[in-house]
Amino acid sequence: MKLLRVILLTMTSFAAASAATTVQHSTFGHMPDGKAVEIYTLKSSAVELQVMTYGSRVVSLDTKDRNGKMGNIVLGYASFDQYLKDPKTYFGSVPGRYANRIANGKFTLEGKGYQITTNDGPNALHGGKVGFADLNWSGKEIPSGVEFTLVSPDGDQGFPGTLTAHVRYTLNDNKVVIQYSATTDKPTVINLTNHAYFNLSGDGSGTILNEQMKIDADKFTPVNSTLIPTGQLAPVAGTPFDFTSPHVIGERINASNDQLKLGHGYDHNWVLRGKMGELHPAAQVYDPASGRVLSVETTEPGMQFYSGNFLDGTFKSRTGAKYEFRNGFCLETQHFPDSPNHPDFPSTELKPGQTYHSETTWTFTART
Repeated sequence: MKLLRVILLTMTSFAAASAATTVQHSTFGHMPDGKAVEIYTLKSSAVELQVMTYGSRVVSLDTKDRNGKMGNIVLGYASFDQYLKDPKTYFGSVPGRYANRIANGKFTLEGKGYQITTNDGPNALHGGKVGFADLNWSGKEIPSGVEFTLVSPDGDQGFPGTLTAHVRYTLNDNKVVIQYSATTDKPTVINLTNHAYFNLSGDGSGTILNEQMKIDADKFTPVNSTLIPTGQLAPVAGTPFDFTSPHVIGERINASNDQLKLGHGYDHNWVLRGKMGELHPAAQVYDPASGRVLSVETTEPGMQFYSGNFLDGTFKSRTGAKYEFRNGFCLETQHFPDSPNHPDFPSTELKPGQTYHSETTWTFTART
């Protein structure tokens, strides 16, 4: 009996050790001012995730296909210098202080008007000209992951208040957990997300139009000609935006639909069914070629599904393949675009004494 107990304890310890996440970090490059950019590698038996301090950014994400073969499924670069040369895509980054768009870069908060730097036609996109994606966060190792911290000063890109933001990436077997938090010393607005581009067939493998998408949403927010929400919450039923059951991404993307024409494909916010503040399903994507499945859960009320419509071959993958039109998709869990200008949308205001919290998980499996 004693020997059996020892054997069982040994087996339990081995199982725990094999399931544990290891964390390592090293220098990935240097900012123009000479400051080091650190890259952290989180590794379990099922997933290997690399994230770096520049932009609190996902660099690579290796998961298993149906045959158990590991492969990277996010778009990005092999060297840090390539990230500095790419001001357009936001590959893998945490945009901020306000992810997505603010109309004309303007909003009013507690009776005072603010002007944010504009960088997307007339609008502010992902925090303005120099957003969180362009800054080098500080990083520290935590159990099974890493925590990045950034202090955004009062007036940064026009936003009020000194904001201290934290992003935690942790890895538990086949699940990546992203936790966001922030505090401020003045009333401000905040909307954080992750801008990873996925291709479940593998980075540099071509189109994502054959992957099957399911989105847990009965409504979406239609946009105007500059991709700002009109304020309407429109039903998806009977439209190419209905992903309540799985549809191949390319099945209806070129349909004769005014919203698809405005977005050059899918570049819209879906109104998720789940209760805001509680973890709930957002989307599930299946790639028939590899068998990989990505399941997304979030505490956020919305999710921007972007089908890579502005990729144009300018930038190249680690293997030298060009990132062409619709070679990656984004699932940006977040509050709605332009919420500060839409009182009926869930509020993005953060006040002193409050703490902003948000969580999103990516779980990876494979179908045979």
